[in-house]
Amino acid sequence: MFAGHIGAALAIGRAEPRVNVGVFVAAALLLDLLLWVFVLLGCESVSIPADFADTHQALFTFPYSHGLLASFFWSALAGVFAFFIYSSVEGKWRVAALVAAAVLSHWALDAIVHRPELPLLGPASRSVGAGLWNHMRAALSLEASIVIVGLWLFISGTALTRARSFALVALTLLTLIFTAAGMTLAPAPPSAAAMAISSLATLALVCAAAYWCGRLPSRV
Repeated sequence: MFAGHIGAALAIGRAEPRVNVGVFVAAALLLDLLLWVFVLLGCESVSIPADFADTHQALFTFPYSHGLLASFFWSALAGVFAFFIYSSVEGKWRVAALVAAAVLSHWALDAIVHRPELPLLGPASRSVGAGLWNHMRAALSLEASIVIVGLWLFISGTALTRARSFALVALTLLTLIFTAAGMTLAPAPPSAAAMAISSLATLALVCAAAYWCGRLPSRV
């Protein structure tokens, strides 16, 4: 899931319009950013199965980025970071809680679509996953619904300029198209390292673009 995480971030961002929505997008994508960094460092791994052309599902070993216990840790860490970054903002506890919720939303959504490969505790613990990706039409329909609802919630209450709102809608819908293509048409990546590097670049670009879109008009 990719675009669905952004949809969740937009829905959470509606609850705190003083914070650039790009912060919530980055928080919602944090676990994937960590995953690909850990893959490059050799701490976690991804492999391409023989049936990738049919399933478009890689196999992940990612207890340190996508384990439930690890996700709570990263969520809490992101919340603490947000608390100090927004220490001068009234309601900083609320901001911290929402950022933490955005991080944790990633695990909840991944648990719906992934096969049972998300550890509850550590590497040797029980893994969960509802495997909705085995029913790709349903999975993509769910993801599109999350995106549409998130966009509607955020755009209907945003103070962004029309141009930045339009840009945010375009960015989000583009990620939805990218997600659908990746889960149905994309060829197998040449290597785990290539997959990690391209994914990191895409995530960084989306986070930067979302932050630019989320800049509020200057007050005179």
